[in-house]
Amino acid sequence: MSEEEIVLSELNDEELVAQMHDDLYDGLKEEIEEGVNILLERGWVPYDVLTKALVEGMRIVGEDFRDGILFVPEVLLSANAMKAGMSILRPLLAETGAPKIGKMVIGTVKGDIHDIGKNLVAMMMEGAGFEVINIGINNPVENYLAAIEEHQPDIVGMSALLTTTMPYMKVVIDTLKEKGIRDDYIVLVGGAPLNEEFGRAIGADAYCRDAAVAVETAKELIKRRHNQRVAAAG
Repeated sequence: MSEEEIVLSELNDEELVAQMHDDLYDGLKEEIEEGVNILLERGWVPYDVLTKALVEGMRIVGEDFRDGILFVPEVLLSANAMKAGMSILRPLLAETGAPKIGKMVIGTVKGDIHDIGKNLVAMMMEGAGFEVINIGINNPVENYLAAIEEHQPDIVGMSALLTTTMPYMKVVIDTLKEKGIRDDYIVLVGGAPLNEEFGRAIGADAYCRDAAVAVETAKELIKRRHNQRVAAAG
């Protein structure tokens, strides 16, 4: 063991959390698992470990991804490290009924089998404190409807990487309108060939350029919706 090697258990809480931000940034899965376990042993509540160590770490990753300092492979490593920490925390959070920001159903639309971008959004959303139901690739409208009915999400996310599958997003949104449930959900769309104009044209709430933007947009729209409900109730 080299002298410079950091022993996580010897760090105080503040140093450990800062080190975990660095380890998340570097995508070090085992170090994140160890850090999570040390904080829990020290009596941290799971929600604080999630928000202060993991979510805050992923926020930094997200900002650097947005600014072009980090790229997809590096962010996927960070997200995987985050996931490892989350798998320890998830059952504990469920027990303590920790607040979730919101719930999202996300999938790639029918005819499209691309999932790196979508999975990145799903991981970053989880990292920001959302509950995410990832329904995978090649989803016809029935799959979205079934997931919406089962999970009652706040947000429905659709992804497409082919120009030929983009129009299918409109099929899903139009079906929600026909069923009279379109306004019950925030609909976010994303994928390389899309743009804001397309998002507006098909009736989505927002187009998200990348995973970092998706997280910011989702938080903003959830907050707005919450405020509207409070105002309506008052």
